[in-house]
Amino acid sequence: MTLKLAVVGGGWAGMSAAVAAAGPGIEITVIEAARELGGRARALQAMRPDGVAVRLDNGQHILIGAYRQALHCMQQVGVPLPGALLELPLGLPFADGSGLQTPRWAARWPATLGLLSAIVTARGWFWTDRLALLRVAGRWQRQRFACRPDETVAGLCEGLTTRVMADLIEPLCVSALNLPTRQASGQVFLRVMQDALMGEGFGDWRPSSLLLPRTDLGHLFPESAARWLSDTLGTRFRLCLGTRVTGLHPHEGGWQLRGSGIDQHFDQVIWATAASPAAQVVGQTAVEAANQGSFPWAPGLRAWAEACGQLTFTAITTVYAWSPGLRLNRPMLALRDTPLAPAQFVFDRGQLSPHDPAMQGVLAFVISASAGDRDTLERAVLRQAREQLRTDDLRPLLTVVEKRATFACLPGIGRPGSQLAPGLLAAGDYLEGPYPATLEAAVRAGVAAGGQVREQHDRHAIPGQARWPV
Repeated sequence: MTLKLAVVGGGWAGMSAAVAAAGPGIEITVIEAARELGGRARALQAMRPDGVAVRLDNGQHILIGAYRQALHCMQQVGVPLPGALLELPLGLPFADGSGLQTPRWAARWPATLGLLSAIVTARGWFWTDRLALLRVAGRWQRQRFACRPDETVAGLCEGLTTRVMADLIEPLCVSALNLPTRQASGQVFLRVMQDALMGEGFGDWRPSSLLLPRTDLGHLFPESAARWLSDTLGTRFRLCLGTRVTGLHPHEGGWQLRGSGIDQHFDQVIWATAASPAAQVVGQTAVEAANQGSFPWAPGLRAWAEACGQLTFTAITTVYAWSPGLRLNRPMLALRDTPLAPAQFVFDRGQLSPHDPAMQGVLAFVISASAGDRDTLERAVLRQAREQLRTDDLRPLLTVVEKRATFACLPGIGRPGSQLAPGLLAAGDYLEGPYPATLEAAVRAGVAAGGQVREQHDRHAIPGQARWPV
């Protein structure tokens, strides 16, 4: 008997869930409210000031070699990883040449030795800076990269110098957790550091390698996943774009999905939208189920929706600018950020896509944990670029503000789980897990949900075929 699975949400979590669930005997429908796949990591169409069309992203993302699940999924759906991702050794160099950078002769060393070489050779650092970092890093390792649940990253870093905090810890923390060190969860930060320095890389890549997308985020995974699903499942795969699900109702041993352009029954559902729409729809379902009085899992749905509703969120702003013939000395540079110079990183999209004429001269400035209106941030970044990059001819191209880009990864934060009700699972980067809101966290959640559906089906134990308890 064919199992009908609906995946609500076509972002990285939803598409990885669909890929993990794909196989004989399963019919998969992916339902996405937007007109394109990718969610909060998707492609955008834009126009350079000179009228040339360019395909950008709603935000600049970085992967590391330790993100094994995301890299495996991309490889599984046919993405040529060496051509799709540019590998850089661990480093946060600034435009003036200062900062941490793994030397070329140490690029293939194990991650811990590579970091040690970067510390020893860091330009602008004194030996007091280097020794302080080695002492604190040694303390983390002795503690097995664990700390109190209420510890912040700033607390973890007691004993580090101002230079080390400014050149290394603050940029790493705000890029990974989208929060400053005084607010961010120490335990989650330590987990990312542990995997990057002592974990296992993917293929020939070191776990600490920085992997920068050479193509837009749509091609990097979600669109490739949709093509793979279509080729693999044929008529058993259906993609519904521009379709918003507003109703989720238990019905005949499964779930009835209703909304704009859909009113259909499924045996199982993986809900893979962002947290806010998930909380809204699941909360409504909990109320309806409780009113009917025959669903013992209704209180669990209500608690799950409340946990989602209690999450707070932080913004990320990406300012794209263009200058004819402009080329940075590296594909990625760290920037000195202040209240009047808000960007922490700049990416040279021309170097990332050297064979795309439209990308030449395009820079992407990233403001993690951003605050303020779009126009003010854009003006501040262009001023920052003139001061720190010494370029006067940058023209604004596109500024994207993702107001709810990531959940606030605070110490001791409670995050909802993936199990909602019989035949109903959740997937998303905000769910309980060891990572902050990254592409890896989204893919891990999706693979776990899709794999559970696949495993249950293969064992002929499909909860969606059981009648609801009465």
